[in-house]
Amino acid sequence: MEKLNAIGLEVGQAKELEKKLNVLLANYSIFYQNTRGFHWNIKGNKFFELHVKFEELYNDLLIKIDELAERILTLGYTPEHNYSSYAKISSIKESGKVSDGYEAVQHILDAFKIVIVLQRELLDLSGEADDEGTNALMSDYIREQEKLVWMYSSFLKSE
Repeated sequence: MEKLNAIGLEVGQAKELEKKLNVLLANYSIFYQNTRGFHWNIKGNKFFELHVKFEELYNDLLIKIDELAERILTLGYTPEHNYSSYAKISSIKESGKVSDGYEAVQHILDAFKIVIVLQRELLDLSGEADDEGTNALMSDYIREQEKLVWMYSSFLKSE
């Protein structure tokens, strides 16, 4: 008989989800801090537009970071919380000081590509585990972020 966790998921599958969720959490945390840096350091003729957009984005990323950590806890595990751990497992790397808006937007698009791919992997894993909570979260994130990718990509094509 398979062993189930407190929310009725098979323990081995829940552990696999936790590991992947912690990788996603690490990527989100680096993405968040990079975006704060873009917000602080942006200069140029698109300053007012991008300053606001970057703030909107990092506020949304902060909410998602909390949701991911809480999902890991719901599965019965402990979320990573150290930037040293994040740096080791994140595919998104810390950016340098970026003040050019177009460069910052390209970094954001690159980060979205990474997190969307991870979220699709989690969507598959959570589907196999019958984990509707993680599945719904990933589905919502993907839908929202695909639209943001289109919008940020359109911004880059404006010049």
